[in-house]
Amino acid sequence: MSYVDLAPSALELQDVRYLFTDIDDTLTTEGKLLPQTYEALWDLSRAGIAVVPVTGGSAGWCEHIVRAWPVAAVIGESGAYCVTRQDGEVVFDYWEDGALQGQRQRQHLQTIKELISQKSRTFRIAHDQVFRLADVAIDIHGHDPHEVEDLASSIRAMGGTVAISSIHINTWIGDYNKRSMSERVLTEMFGIDPDETAAVTAFVGDSRNDAPMFGFIRNSFGVNNIIPVLSQLQHAPKWVSSQPAGLGFADIAQTILDAAGAATSDSAAGAICRG
Repeated sequence: MSYVDLAPSALELQDVRYLFTDIDDTLTTEGKLLPQTYEALWDLSRAGIAVVPVTGGSAGWCEHIVRAWPVAAVIGESGAYCVTRQDGEVVFDYWEDGALQGQRQRQHLQTIKELISQKSRTFRIAHDQVFRLADVAIDIHGHDPHEVEDLASSIRAMGGTVAISSIHINTWIGDYNKRSMSERVLTEMFGIDPDETAAVTAFVGDSRNDAPMFGFIRNSFGVNNIIPVLSQLQHAPKWVSSQPAGLGFADIAQTILDAAGAATSDSAAGAICRG
């Protein structure tokens, strides 16, 4: 396990019990979930550390993840909802009323299609749009960053909220993002006092749309492929892994697990001494 410039200490991470993480190009590597990364998720779960993916990914993606991965919850479509399993059933908890968010999405999708048609025929609505419930995703792979920012600016001028990931422009109508829904999950689902948040949470990300989370969570990590966009982030990660994508996540997970193990050993030693 190695880091660019600074490395975290065990003391800084010893109380982490909740790990929030991006998915695309953070957990996944070239679109695939490596065995090392999946094993890291299981190791965290077995150690009692709740993992919460926070993604711009679609509802269909989130439905699968909360069923098949060892995670406590999934925050989807950039904070539009939180997905959990309760008594074997998949439950969507929306930021606002689900029907209202769906209505806004349908109108926004039509507006975005018209904008793309007028502005640039080279952009395409993401292939997984049919599985989305609240936002609109636009593929940006292969596009010049200036073209991407120009389109994003046009969407903002129309009143849309925009987040840019490594693969998509995600856009929606609503006053929420990854951070706001993560805050709600911590307080309402996990019962964490806001004063405790800094000590008990960590976050891993790779792209521009993770900046709100880097600003929210003190123990923030970037995988190595974040380096090209660091200068564009309003809030940057505190530590950056020397490994990219899923391998970087696996290294970060091990760092957190080692810190938790050290804390447990210290507690046990203290109990023996007191005895």
